[in-house]
Amino acid sequence: MKIQRFMGDFDLSGKELTITNRELVNQLKNVFRLKAGNIIFLADGKLKEAEAEIAKIFASQIELKILSVKENENESPVYGVLYASILKKQNFELVVQKAVEAGIKEITPIIAARTIKTGISQERLKTIIKEAAEQSERGILPKLNLPLNFKEALEIAKSNDANFIFDQIGLLAAKDIKEKSGNKIGIFIGPEGGWTEEELNLAKENGCKIANLGKLVLRAETAAIVASFLAEN
Repeated sequence: MKIQRFMGDFDLSGKELTITNRELVNQLKNVFRLKAGNIIFLADGKLKEAEAEIAKIFASQIELKILSVKENENESPVYGVLYASILKKQNFELVVQKAVEAGIKEITPIIAARTIKTGISQERLKTIIKEAAEQSERGILPKLNLPLNFKEALEIAKSNDANFIFDQIGLLAAKDIKEKSGNKIGIFIGPEGGWTEEELNLAKENGCKIANLGKLVLRAETAAIVASFLAEN
């Protein structure tokens, strides 16, 4: 049976741990129906993870014995930042989920000239990020930033070692984006209607390299997922 994995702000420094978070207590007791003696994995979102045994279950808390603690070794050394245009609700949620599973460390929703939907549910996306990080056995909890317009995102991205904006006109192949790129890589994915010529020129003026994902025309969410994987793996 698969051992369930949970990520949270856990203090894994001791031999015992008490969980009082109501949502997690309910999840352990009523969703997974775990009992005393069952083993679970806990990750603190900062690379530490522990194997723990459920010792006692109470109405509002669960007591655990920490059996072992180790460093998570699943994270790529690349710090990938995804700057993705906001899409329709389900499509953007898919982007966030799969980007986390692909290894992206940070996600910044952006509003471009052709972005149609401009609102997001920050709390909903944070839940998706946490669940995706647990499912894919990540060692860190990826960061979700507040939405920025395209110009703001380009300015913030200057702190990265290299930035790439994806468009069909790009001459750089996506598989080559990590060559001489440094440790922190920013990748920009546009909206359903693509980037405007003005945006591409502005990106180049701000040091972005234009890359392509091949000859096929990809949906925005597909492009974001593929580019995220290529940046981190």
